[in-house]
Amino acid sequence: QLVESGGGLVQAGGSLRLSCAASGSILSRNAMAWHRQAPGSQRELVALITRGGHTNYADSVKGRFTISSDNAKNTVYLQMNSLKPEDTAVYYCYGSGGDWGQGTQVTVSS
Repeated sequence: QLVESGGGLVQAGGSLRLSCAASGSILSRNAMAWHRQAPGSQRELVALITRGGHTNYADSVKGRFTISSDNAKNTVYLQMNSLKPEDTAVYYCYGSGGDWGQGTQVTVSS
């Protein structure tokens, strides 16, 4: 089970940190990721972190978002800085093996 938190409403240029708490060890998974889905759009990969700590980002968030993990807490984070209105979406946590969280809304006002 994956449970996201940390979404909300923020002005453009602001920051938010999303958290994804897993019910089991995240080290048992090859990778954890954050996806997002804006209204009328397909769900897209935002950031990914592998068990070994390698990270990958969508071009649209490189330099602004940072994915990290705390293995002791079985939690994955997404630090989002310099937010833009186009970052508005529901953000979902994903664990390799096919598990999805329920999503958390991020709204960035201009």
